[in-house]
Amino acid sequence: MNAVDIVEGEGRATARVVLIAAAAALGGFLFGFDTAVINGAVDAVRGSFGLGAGRIGFAVSCALLGSALGAWYAGPLADRWGRVRTMQVAAAFLALSALGSGLVAGVWDLVLWRLVGGVGVGMASVIAPTYIAEVSPAQVRGRLGSLQQLAIVLGIFAALLSDAWLASSAGGASQPLWLGLAAWRWMFLVAVLPALIYGSLVLGVPESPRHLVAKGRMDEAKVVLRQVLDLRDEGALDRKLADIAQSLRSEYRQGLRDLRDLRGPVAGLLPVVWVGILLSVFQQFVGINVIFYYSSTLWHSVGFSESDAFTISVVTSVVNVLVTLVAIALVDRVGRKPLLLVGSAGMAVTLGLMAWCFSQASGSGAALSLPAPWGMVALVAANAYVVFFGLSWGPMVWVLLGEMFPNRIRAVALAVAAAAQWVANFVITSTFPALSEAGLSLAYGLYALFALISLVFVAKAVRETKGMELEEMQS
Repeated sequence: MNAVDIVEGEGRATARVVLIAAAAALGGFLFGFDTAVINGAVDAVRGSFGLGAGRIGFAVSCALLGSALGAWYAGPLADRWGRVRTMQVAAAFLALSALGSGLVAGVWDLVLWRLVGGVGVGMASVIAPTYIAEVSPAQVRGRLGSLQQLAIVLGIFAALLSDAWLASSAGGASQPLWLGLAAWRWMFLVAVLPALIYGSLVLGVPESPRHLVAKGRMDEAKVVLRQVLDLRDEGALDRKLADIAQSLRSEYRQGLRDLRDLRGPVAGLLPVVWVGILLSVFQQFVGINVIFYYSSTLWHSVGFSESDAFTISVVTSVVNVLVTLVAIALVDRVGRKPLLLVGSAGMAVTLGLMAWCFSQASGSGAALSLPAPWGMVALVAANAYVVFFGLSWGPMVWVLLGEMFPNRIRAVALAVAAAAQWVANFVITSTFPALSEAGLSLAYGLYALFALISLVFVAKAVRETKGMELEEMQS
């Protein structure tokens, strides 16, 4: 085989695996879509069922508890059923949740179906990046892995855009649209379509060769490797299969006991595990998902029309997509820690500015308004905050969690950190309605404080991992 043949073979393999990875990354799209679609429906759901701050907060955030459950069990299910079958199950959960949420008769029905969707989101959030890593050639694994984060922010954008269009078509989120159903119900129902597309597309992707080898299906694994790597040399294929088999034999099932620091204090976890947990917690405690779950309600509550509030939310999601692309370009050039430091400082300033703006508000409840020029200042500050988060804590935390742990504890430590992230997300999302009733300046002031604490934490505790081999990571 000459050099031209090798280049052409790599090109065919890369194009093929990009399509496979893109199909799998639709799980990230559904992750973003399902978690953000509630944004446009919050006020209408609250009015339809007469909910107070506590109950609407729980209805919005309950999906995150399901996500924690789905993420925790996704790994064992994928090992038993395979990556592709697990992605199909996640798609089924998401489709059922969309259908059920759109046809609910009461708030507890909505909670149930949001929990079901959360399980699907949690499964997709773990399995899609795992599958992409296992089918990708080493030279493009990093870029293909970033498709997951890009798909998440695109899903958020699509959800907010569809919310805005449906509300505009009906003349308001609580107004009837097609078949006599209110627009907010269609906001949930449209999610059935991407879930069905995802489930259909993953039917056509090959099973992970790593899973096939683990199950002793060597002939099938060889076929998949030949497809994704474009290897024609039987000897090279056999050596690759032998390497995978050897890797699987050398692994052992990890458990929570492997995270203990036997030389440490009573708390007992290895320092690197605490760093991972706190990275996850701070990513949520700076309040980012308040923007993506409640932004339409927020801007509507301070004097913007419902239509303008939806438009602002869509623009914010576009900003999030663009800065995510910038972050992907910078991560291997600038490094993880510098971007986190810049992000923490920027978020502390912009959140503090938002808190100051809302302290100038007059009125309360539905009559709350921001006098000029504070409404526009708050709007600019909110989008600047999203820029700083999207450049740093959004993608960087996932990058660090994937690479900072030693090989022997990586899987279980990542599961613990991810579970901490979902729980922290639940805490922030469920408490925002009550906090906002006490005062939006209090809510954003609290998030600004957490951003400031995160700056100190990164400076003192987070180690730069740019350019390091995974084998160099220490406990």
